[in-house]
Amino acid sequence: MRNPAFARPLEGTVKWFNKEKGYGFIAVDNGRDVFVHYSAIQMTGFRALEVGQRVHLRIAQGNRGPQAESVRPLPFEV
Repeated sequence: MRNPAFARPLEGTVKWFNKEKGYGFIAVDNGRDVFVHYSAIQMTGFRALEVGQRVHLRIAQGNRGPQAESVRPLPFEV
């Protein structure tokens, strides 16, 4: 059963992402860092994230703890 606290949409900033290995971490605005796998990124083409990129995400309980899901890059702000 999914914890409702994990289902809330959140925003965060990509802390680091290894394009070759397909995973990294997002610093969520609530202060915690969560694991992200490329399969959780919702975008067309090559799914990767850039350091400092702002994203919208949800947090789910994975096998090894909380992890990002439904990750969508936010529009670039000038």
